[in-house]
Amino acid sequence: MPLVGTRSVSAFEGGPKVSPLAGEQWLLPGCGILQVMYEIDADAITSLLPPALHPTIPPTVVFTITNVPESPVGPFVMAEAKVGSRSGARPRGLLVTGFVSTGAAADALGAAWGYPLRVAEVTLSKRYDRVSGRVVASGSRVLDMALMNPEPISGNDIQYLANLNVAQIERDRTWISRLVQSDPEFTFRSADRGGPHLEAFEAGAFGLAGAIPVFPVSASYAIADIQMPELRYVADPAKSPIAAVERL
Repeated sequence: MPLVGTRSVSAFEGGPKVSPLAGEQWLLPGCGILQVMYEIDADAITSLLPPALHPTIPPTVVFTITNVPESPVGPFVMAEAKVGSRSGARPRGLLVTGFVSTGAAADALGAAWGYPLRVAEVTLSKRYDRVSGRVVASGSRVLDMALMNPEPISGNDIQYLANLNVAQIERDRTWISRLVQSDPEFTFRSADRGGPHLEAFEAGAFGLAGAIPVFPVSASYAIADIQMPELRYVADPAKSPIAAVERL
């Protein structure tokens, strides 16, 4: 039998209230995107996911820090730690809690695309020998990662998982918990790969207590234009993977 998530659905209640018509189809030019993937301890293979999702084998977590220099709500930097999963047969990254550098971005991204974000100090910096990303929340360093010794590659060699964001949607005048799919499109200007390095990760701050990184997998850095999507699908975290997906 295929494995499915065993985490209590109460962990996926709440999140931002999504109004699909609240957001424009944002085009975000010239974004810097640092992505680092790690395999996590096998004990977490089902415990981080709801019944609606299959785990990846081996289990993984993907860290992404995106610097957005220009948007309708001004510049911001966003940090995500997403658990690798599958919704049916399709690969997805589950985002329980993330961080962003401005309140305006947290409100807009939550209302339009369901991103569950808290305001924190999020930074992304590039040097000749590394690209570094850091999140400091309430005075604590909750994420510190880097790509070491970057080497140029084609943007076609990079793949980003579509998100499933823990959020709420309105049905019959009642707000209900759903996993909201957000799958931006990327037009790459440049890309690099390098050695993944994780200096610090406080899993509980991202709603992922028990996610223990054990093996580095990959790291990439790209400059890309991001087209934010129209919402099309959500998933009921309490249902089985075959029955969970709903069209908006």
